[in-house]
Amino acid sequence: MNTLSYKTVSANAKTVNKQWIVVDAQGEILGRLSSKIAMIIRGKNKPEYTPHVDCGDNVIVINADKVKLTGNKFSEKQYVSYTGYPGGQRFISPKELMAKHPQRVIEKAVRGMLPKTKLGKKLYTNLFVYAGESHPHSAQSPKTIKL
Repeated sequence: MNTLSYKTVSANAKTVNKQWIVVDAQGEILGRLSSKIAMIIRGKNKPEYTPHVDCGDNVIVINADKVKLTGNKFSEKQYVSYTGYPGGQRFISPKELMAKHPQRVIEKAVRGMLPKTKLGKKLYTNLFVYAGESHPHSAQSPKTIKL
């Protein structure tokens, strides 16, 4: 029996094949879209997935300003931040955040689905979100996928 046929292959930084992927967020539901994006960034859709290695793809999200939230979340959900000073807790709704920075709604959702470790911070740098149709990553020749 061939002993190499049943060995587990573990990916590393040299053997990983990273690609560029474009995702259109127009009309998509925020949570469902974000979970699929987080899975692609993490690399869980690949057969050579290794938990401690950045083996995911780079994801470009366009039309972030046209993403949808179900129910009353658009006005009632709150993102909480803290300035570090007494009384410095700040609340902002997705409606207000979309008016100021529409890409941050997707960024916050995806970041919350990634690991809270050094690897998670590195994986987060593989996400690029843009409010409009255009993006500056055409030189990487990304392929468009439908989620």
